[in-house]
Amino acid sequence: MIRYRLRELMADYQFKNNNRLTFDELAKTTNIHRTTLSKIANHRSYNTTTDNIDRLCEFFDCEVGELMEYLKNIDA
Repeated sequence: MIRYRLRELMADYQFKNNNRLTFDELAKTTNIHRTTLSKIANHRSYNTTTDNIDRLCEFFDCEVGELMEYLKNIDA
């Protein structure tokens, strides 16, 4: 199963920049719909496009492995 670490990256961003980051602000900056961001953050096994992953990695200046991780033998 793939686990997205979007909420953790948002929390790190907020800490580093001393500024709150909402899904609305992230949506405007990345051009990813707010609903899609919410699904990535909240739904197990959500399937998104590589374009969205690319945009998020660019925004957070991170590698794919920092945004998502593979977990073995996790029941959905």
